[in-house]
Amino acid sequence: MKVLRLAVLALFSSAVFAQPAPTMRLRGTIEKIDASSVVIKERNGETMSLALADNLAVNEVLPLDPEAIQSGKFVGTAAMPGADGSLAALEVLVFPEAARGTGEGHSQWDLQPGSTMTNATVTAVTPSAKGRSMTLRYKDGAKTIFVPDGIPVVTLQPGDRSLLVPGARVIVTAQNRDGKPTALRITAGRNGFAPPM
Repeated sequence: MKVLRLAVLALFSSAVFAQPAPTMRLRGTIEKIDASSVVIKERNGETMSLALADNLAVNEVLPLDPEAIQSGKFVGTAAMPGADGSLAALEVLVFPEAARGTGEGHSQWDLQPGSTMTNATVTAVTPSAKGRSMTLRYKDGAKTIFVPDGIPVVTLQPGDRSLLVPGARVIVTAQNRDGKPTALRITAGRNGFAPPM
């Protein structure tokens, strides 16, 4: 019995140690970059140096006309809850069709204190004064979110390292690998355009 317990403990321990390190999200501006590393000045003013993963993914964020928010589209939207529980969008990302289903659901988000993120399919869009309301359905529920006129509406397309230049505004998904923070994915705007997510 003792041998069995030790075997189970060993198996559990190896499973725990085999789990990948959690990812972190950084928002900021590229200070400098070379073939193997990047220095990011975060929005809080601190700088952080990261290695670049060999398989680094680069996405370009592009502005869209708000009319692109249509029934049937899969979107991600950061929003702020109001005192009455209603949600007002801070931005809307209309996902490319190939990315449908990414992060589906509703959860807390770190764009602003108290903000949420809803990734879901648009089932209805209703014009209203100073904006539009969209009904979003995801696997475990639905939300209605007001989209004020003037907030950023964007999409993504595959990019390349030519976007990663000093001064570029970026969102970096990173993970500790071999004891050092490593950029796995960088989303960047062109010519100073900032990813709003």
